[in-house]
Amino acid sequence: MNRREFLVAGAGMMLAAGLGAAPKSQAGAAGAAAPARKLRGFRPLELRRLKIAAGAERPFKAVHLSDTHIIRADATEKDERKLELASRRYPHLAYGEHYLAEGIAAARADNALLLHTGDMIDFVSNANLNLVERYFGSADWFVSSGNHEFSKYVGEAKEDPAYKADSFARVSAHFPNDLKFASRVVNGVNFVAADDVYYNFTEEQLALMEKEVAKGLPIVFMCHVPLYTPKHYASELKKTGGVCSYETGVPDELIKTWRGRKLPADQEWRDRRVQQRADAPTMEFIKYLKAQPLLKAILCGHCHAFWEERFSPTAIQYVCSATYLGQGYAIDFT
Repeated sequence: MNRREFLVAGAGMMLAAGLGAAPKSQAGAAGAAAPARKLRGFRPLELRRLKIAAGAERPFKAVHLSDTHIIRADATEKDERKLELASRRYPHLAYGEHYLAEGIAAARADNALLLHTGDMIDFVSNANLNLVERYFGSADWFVSSGNHEFSKYVGEAKEDPAYKADSFARVSAHFPNDLKFASRVVNGVNFVAADDVYYNFTEEQLALMEKEVAKGLPIVFMCHVPLYTPKHYASELKKTGGVCSYETGVPDELIKTWRGRKLPADQEWRDRRVQQRADAPTMEFIKYLKAQPLLKAILCGHCHAFWEERFSPTAIQYVCSATYLGQGYAIDFT
């Protein structure tokens, strides 16, 4: 059975044997053997059960995954940096493909919609994009993008709209829906996905969101970076030692401080560790979203850990853990 047949069949466990060692294309320059690296411990895929009362016309199921971080590179790149990057990051992220295949198999067995909230790939490469297109072609998907979707070498440069524009068209061609803003109605529930990978929304996205609300359908909103909620902010800040909360829309009075003190003016926005400040369109988008009674849930990822917290009077935000860690959500929508 080749990989495509395996994907279409949804036989998730078949991929495990291919993840025991780094691919030969990732062995290093001039055919040198890659140094031995210890993989993280392996366990079966954990899909935490959720029930979301979304006002569906009839109940349906979904599998929500996030942060898979597929890490493939091969000789077609003609780029030794990408080969080295894949080899270096392989031990940490190696099981992403295996768990992704398990998630697809679980969704197919349950006739469930597959949702993914970003970082399907770890960096832009021919091998990664060709592979994810085959995964997307194996099941019914609706997705939002992540920051790693547009990362060329992971952390090598400041990532902003100009940086994203270099690879946006190339990456988008391999994904199942528009990565800036997209919507899809499933059994009377409107799934809306928007790009907030650099911690901001735009005026254009707000105008599109207003059109979705005007449809009058219950909404499940999807993005990559979690929207600011107080308890999650405090938890993430503690986890990162006061460096960053990794949320969109953090109030300005919070973001101006770092480890409890003001940042020097010349350091504040040059220090890449510091949470990006949300601009006015971002705060307006979040204010608008929070006021919509049709909003029933927010699904997101980015933080590689589960978290649930109320976002608005009608919606809870569910932060999904990472696929490469063997975790996701199995959701019953009613």
